[in-house]
Amino acid sequence: MSEQKNYSSALYTLITVFFFWGFVAASNGIFIPFCKTHFSLTQFESQLIDFTFYGGYFIGSLVLYYASQIFKVDILNKIGFKNGIIYGLIISAIGALSMIPSVNSGSFALILTSFFVIAIGFSLQQTAANPFAVALGTPETGADRLNLAGGVNNFGSILGPIIVSVILFGTAAGAMSKTVEISSINNLYYILAGLFIAVAIFFAISKLPKVTSDEQIEASHKTNLPLFVMFIAFLMILASDILANFTSVSKSIFVYLALAIIVFTLIFASTAAKKSPNGWGAMKYPQLVLGMLAIFTYVGVEVSIQSNMGALLQLPNFGNYTESEIAPFISLYWGSLMVGRWTGAVSAFKLSKNMKRILTVIVPFFAFGVILFFNHVTGTDISQMYIYVICIAILIVGFFYSQEKPAKTLAVFATLGVIAMIIGLLTDGKLATYSFISGGLCCSIMWPCIFSLAITGLGKYTSQGSSFLIMMILGGAIIPPVQGILADGSGIHISYVIPVICFAYLLFFAWKVSKELKTQGFDVNKIETEGGH
Repeated sequence: MSEQKNYSSALYTLITVFFFWGFVAASNGIFIPFCKTHFSLTQFESQLIDFTFYGGYFIGSLVLYYASQIFKVDILNKIGFKNGIIYGLIISAIGALSMIPSVNSGSFALILTSFFVIAIGFSLQQTAANPFAVALGTPETGADRLNLAGGVNNFGSILGPIIVSVILFGTAAGAMSKTVEISSINNLYYILAGLFIAVAIFFAISKLPKVTSDEQIEASHKTNLPLFVMFIAFLMILASDILANFTSVSKSIFVYLALAIIVFTLIFASTAAKKSPNGWGAMKYPQLVLGMLAIFTYVGVEVSIQSNMGALLQLPNFGNYTESEIAPFISLYWGSLMVGRWTGAVSAFKLSKNMKRILTVIVPFFAFGVILFFNHVTGTDISQMYIYVICIAILIVGFFYSQEKPAKTLAVFATLGVIAMIIGLLTDGKLATYSFISGGLCCSIMWPCIFSLAITGLGKYTSQGSSFLIMMILGGAIIPPVQGILADGSGIHISYVIPVICFAYLLFFAWKVSKELKTQGFDVNKIETEGGH
């Protein structure tokens, strides 16, 4: 009985790291426009915050993968998932503490370095936390614990922009202060570092189950080159200024080229694996490579819509907001993901069909109420958000039409995403703003759909395929700077053509992967979705 109590306590502590991931990632939407103004950055340069943050996830996963390939042993499994979480928290705490001298120095490069260190810690935490959550109880209820953790992650996404805006500007709506004192930023990162360390200490002194995996690492030497090429493309964006000065070629060319290299590397890998499957591991399955590009695109569009929104809302025809006044919109965007994920979670419970139908209608409106509540208590005039209920209603119709089938669900919400982005491009003001924000509703349910379709039929390569998919969080590092560089050249409003293209690919993926799986003998209508992102 005592042991079970300890496990429950450990679970509640474990899910705090899920809160941190959502809190910090969503807070970037507030920090980006602040840094753009404070450091007089271009839109592309401001997007380097997301580049380094999500790039940290990619690099962390890549290092673990290469180390495991070289030593032919799962490195994280060797040190233990518990220690992996502890080390990850300590690394993130170091990154948070380093943010204080970085901000005080006035060096944007040092701030980016600090974000990168925090994200490296998050990468280690995320790789270890998911199997750990499953192990803290019976296997049958593992998915329920992951869903609970995902819900906490969503709360972090809602509260992050609001709390950071309150700390920096006085209120979420920026009514009390238009300027930011450096001491406010210091306090924010002192608090974060303290929380990271406190949770790490709790894990260190807690008696927890030993979580290990007996899976053998299979050499997949042919995958090393494509992954390395993608790493080079990642560095190309970081070094785009240097390359432009050295070659006299426009910086934008190198940014677009980096994206093209990643896309064509995956296409090449899939083509080469078809001709000679040996040595490609999970990449010999077309659905996995298509899914890698889909996860890359999905994470990229999810991040890019909101990280460029601060600049969009500063336009006169979008409200002429200052960077201290955009928190409610960023909170609503990330809250939209919570609305969709909570609605999608209804199907995970063993309920009658009628009860599921009722909850599919009630839950999204309840979640929307949660968003309105937290914005209201922090001083936001929430009456401007009431009209968004129309978008919630469309989401509900989309869920009923999709019938809990991952390929159909992805196709429906990708189509809605394309439509919403086009409406946003062709209009301005509140209609365009809420059209772009509704992209969060469209993205909300995509991760489990893409993941489930991509790993279907992988057999013994499922674990390796999953690690490749997680690496493709890289999209959150690449797509925002691509949109940023387009914004610098053509305007922030027209740059939202990038999300249109992303949603269009996700629609293509839903069709293409269904066709591919059918040729392999799988019924896409019977595939169950995995846990949410």
